[in-house]
Amino acid sequence: MTQPVPEFDEFVNEHRSRVYGVAMRLVSDPELAADVVQETFLRAWRGLARFRGESQVSTWLHRIAINTALTARRRAARNDNTPLDTMDETAAESTPYSDPERRGEMLDLRARLEAALDELPPGHKAVVVLKDIEGWSHSEIADRLGISESAAKVRLHRAHRKLAQLLEADR
Repeated sequence: MTQPVPEFDEFVNEHRSRVYGVAMRLVSDPELAADVVQETFLRAWRGLARFRGESQVSTWLHRIAINTALTARRRAARNDNTPLDTMDETAAESTPYSDPERRGEMLDLRARLEAALDELPPGHKAVVVLKDIEGWSHSEIADRLGISESAAKVRLHRAHRKLAQLLEADR
């Protein structure tokens, strides 16, 4: 068995948690997210020679992760087996709400929000995840998704409006 390339291990260790976080938020399935992470690093490593250095390596890697996650999500949707991510009891107990009724409400809200997010088109879901969850700026989102900053803002506005409609209809 061959030894792993030290540079590759360092590369993966440096970026793995952020790539997994983005993948998980876009595909909502831990196993699929792990597959996305693996595929992302394989694609990045194979394409490293083509990296032109016009952006940071992390920016380039996140773009690969987003594309890989969106492709995996579409493939999973075609196979009709995209599971809904739900919060487990351990995560529920770590919330600042000690009241069991309040925790139940928060779990319900989270499930409703994740279901609504899953109904958004992949491009809109990506913008919501990157802006509202990851905290990226509009210009960072535009750069990573290969769209204009105004297109990122429009997508985010439309996605928020659609989320509000879906959540209101789900009441």
